[in-house]
Amino acid sequence: MHHRTARTLALTLCTVAAALTALTAASQATAEEKASAYPSRPIKIMIGFSPGGSTDAPMRVLAEKAGAILKQPIVIENKPGVGGTMPAQSLQSAAPDGYTLGIASAGVYRLPYTNDIKWDPATDLTYVIGLTGYAFGIVVPASSPIKTLQDYVAQARANPGKLTYSTPGIATTNHLTMEQLSRLYKIELNHIPYKGSAESLQAIVGGQVDSAAETSAFVPYVDSGKLRLIAVWGDKRMARYPNVPTLKESGANIVQTSPWGLVGPKGLDPAIAAKLHDAFKQAMQTKEFKEMLARYEMEPDYKSAKDYRAFAVDAMKREKEILDALGLSRK
Repeated sequence: MHHRTARTLALTLCTVAAALTALTAASQATAEEKASAYPSRPIKIMIGFSPGGSTDAPMRVLAEKAGAILKQPIVIENKPGVGGTMPAQSLQSAAPDGYTLGIASAGVYRLPYTNDIKWDPATDLTYVIGLTGYAFGIVVPASSPIKTLQDYVAQARANPGKLTYSTPGIATTNHLTMEQLSRLYKIELNHIPYKGSAESLQAIVGGQVDSAAETSAFVPYVDSGKLRLIAVWGDKRMARYPNVPTLKESGANIVQTSPWGLVGPKGLDPAIAAKLHDAFKQAMQTKEFKEMLARYEMEPDYKSAKDYRAFAVDAMKREKEILDALGLSRK
C-alpha cells in the first residue's frame, strides 16, 4: 500500500510539473503572440504641455513617422499642467499594453520632492527611448530697455518683486533655473506660471509679463523681431543666435539642459517596449524630424532604454540636490 501511494504521488507530481511546464510555455507563446500582433489599434501618447510648443511640434512629426513604421496611427493627447508631469502621473493607472504612453520631461524627476506621490519615477515607469532635449533662454519684448543679463539683474534690483517672468509651469526647469539666478544675484523676481510654452509666450507678446524663461519655442518670435533673446542656458551659444551669450558667459555659473523621451506604464512587455524603441529610433533618423528639431534649435539626443533609465535615476539625485539647495523640497 505504502509503495503504491508513493508511486501515485510521484506520478501526480510529474503530471503537475508537466502541466506547469506546458502552462509556462503557453503563456510565453501568448506573450510572444501579443508582442508580434502589436500594435493592432491606434496608440496614444500623452504630452504634458499645450499644443504648438517645443515638445508638441517635434513629437507630432515623430509620432507620424513612427506610426507609419508600426502601421498604426499614433494619436497625441495634450495634458498640460503640474509642470509637464501629467502624462507620467496618468501612466500609473494605465494598462501596460503599449497603447498608452507618455513623454517624460525633467519635472517628473522632481515630483517625489515637490508633491505627495505614492510612486517612484525611477521604478514605476518603463523607459522606452530618450529622444531629444530642450534649449532654453530668457526673452524680453523687442521694445524693452533690457539688452543683457546684467541689465535684467539691474532692473530687478531697482524694482524688487516687480520684474515678472512667465514659464510653462511651477517646478519646471524654467522656473527652478530662474530661482537659481534669483539666489545667485540676490534679487526678487515675480514668477507667473502658465500651462505651457504657447501660453507663456503669448503672455509676453501680449504685454502681460516683462520677460519669459522659455524653451526654444521662442525662436519664431525672436526671428520675427517681436522678442529679444538676452541669454541662453546651454553650455554653448545657439548656432542660430551666435551673438547671444550663455548664462556662464554672462557671469552666472549655470548650465541647463533638459533631456526628454518616451515612457510607458510599469510592467510593459519588454518585447513591446523593444518594438516601440526600434520604431522611434528609426523615426528619429528622418529628415522631417531633424528639420523640426532644428526649427527649435534642438538636437536629437538618443538614449537606449537601459541608458534612459540610468539617466532617470541619476536625474532624480541631481534634482533633489537642487531643490534642497533652493529650499523648495517638500517638508
